[in-house]
Amino acid sequence: MPKRPASSTSASCPCGLPASYAECCGRFHRGEAKPPTAELLMRSRYSAFAVQDEAYLLSSWHPSTRPPAVGFEPGMRWEGLTIVGTTGGSAFDKQGTVEFRARYTQGGRDGEMHEVSRFVRDGGAWSYLNGTVD
Repeated sequence: MPKRPASSTSASCPCGLPASYAECCGRFHRGEAKPPTAELLMRSRYSAFAVQDEAYLLSSWHPSTRPPAVGFEPGMRWEGLTIVGTTGGSAFDKQGTVEFRARYTQGGRDGEMHEVSRFVRDGGAWSYLNGTVD
């Protein structure tokens, strides 16, 4: 399995919540806790893309749709995340969706990715199933 990247423990979390990376998504990436909602899993996956934590991305991907590897775009830097809305996805649901906008820069150009992601909860843990990008 790929090595997890090192990240500053006091740096702000890339997901945008008001906590340090170590206290927020870092604890999920280190395996100390599981995200209790689909939104928190989505935020932790965004942060994993930002810090290029392939191992976490693959482990949080549903086995039925998981690719063999994650291809990180060279020179892409994730700049910010906005949650547009959610359906389901609570600790009491089995399914949920999270609509988000993720801002990035690549090659000196700004961009934005808009996706509606689908999540499922199996055995008490949330996993990313798939998403529709537009």
